[in-house]
Amino acid sequence: MSDDTASDNDLASLFEKNVRWAEGMEKRSPGFFTSLLTQQTPQYLWIGCADSRVPANELVGLLPGDVFVHRNVANVVAHSDLNALSVIQFAVDALKVRHVMVVGHSKCGGVTAALNNTRVGVVDNWLRHVQDVRNLHLDFLMSLPEERRVDALVELNVLEQARNVCLSTVVEDAWVRGQTVSVHGWVYGLHNGLLKDLSFTVNSTDDVAPAYQRALLALKLRHLPVV
Repeated sequence: MSDDTASDNDLASLFEKNVRWAEGMEKRSPGFFTSLLTQQTPQYLWIGCADSRVPANELVGLLPGDVFVHRNVANVVAHSDLNALSVIQFAVDALKVRHVMVVGHSKCGGVTAALNNTRVGVVDNWLRHVQDVRNLHLDFLMSLPEERRVDALVELNVLEQARNVCLSTVVEDAWVRGQTVSVHGWVYGLHNGLLKDLSFTVNSTDDVAPAYQRALLALKLRHLPVV
């Protein structure tokens, strides 16, 4: 069997699994897909890593249509990234989501590469955003045992990217007009399947700085070795 034939068979199995999934969804909830055609009213925007091991809907037990999702390498929200900003604007302005969650995950490959200056390819340029986070908190990171640094940077990166969401014109404008939008920073544990709240929850422009400082202090206390 040629490689092309094996690849075609692999893809065919995906279509077969899709049919079984769709049939199962319709059996459990008759009319489910018809209802999706006429509404999209998610309450949540999930900004997460592109890692295939972090399925947004499944790990919070929600169905398609319940979560609006944006993913990229290392869950970065850059002020110049029109892709991410367009997603945030559509979610906030059009869909009226009430919660925006920036979600990193343990042992993130992109964060690990940024921490260690590992050259990967074109993505190195993207990971400069994470390296900026690393450099901002470098003294703290270097004070930690080596085995703790990746997950500490994962959490620091979540805090910085969540703060970037808060400082985006889209969210700032929503708060000015009195719209209810809360921004959260979470981390997903690949080793146990559980979400961890980093205690960064912001509901207004005035909340951003104090919430960030509280969450940063809690993060540092959590990661510093016990002596």
